[in-house]
Amino acid sequence: MLFRTSVTALPLALSIAAAPALAADADFSLTDESVKGQVNFFDARSEIQAGAGYTYHEGSRHLINGEFHAQGQTALGNLPTTAGIGFRGLLWDDDDLDGGGVGIGGYATVNIPTVPGLSFGGSAHYAPSILSFGDSEAVTDIEARISYRVIRNADVFAGYRYVNTDLDNSSSDINLDEGVLVGMKIFF
Repeated sequence: MLFRTSVTALPLALSIAAAPALAADADFSLTDESVKGQVNFFDARSEIQAGAGYTYHEGSRHLINGEFHAQGQTALGNLPTTAGIGFRGLLWDDDDLDGGGVGIGGYATVNIPTVPGLSFGGSAHYAPSILSFGDSEAVTDIEARISYRVIRNADVFAGYRYVNTDLDNSSSDINLDEGVLVGMKIFF
């Protein structure tokens, strides 16, 4: 188990150390039972977005995600919005069970011009059984957050995250990660 944790932790540590040279932003969040790091490689002006992340959940549960989205600028009503549509792959390992899926979905971040620095965002991805593997029958990944830009290159945020998988050949499911979250995003 220690070897597996070390093998997982080393790439994460190297990714975080190299983030300023390779990424547009790094995102760190905590729930009551988990910690997540996410690196996104392109900024909001790019037509694509790619990212990778790692979540450690209490009880030796590990989640690794990679994603690729087409993204662009739009408006929701009169509110400037950055939106993306694409894929999020998720691998998870929990003691005797492991699995994953490739979810289809997207995200949006809505800026509030009357309160500079304030934004609302969310993402939703779903991997049906045909796109799931291992012990996963289906994977749901949803997150909502409110952010405030405290300085030019950093946001603080709060929100809610829900990552769930139905188990293959069973009527049960596992909440891989769920709860109220707080965090910060640093822009490079």
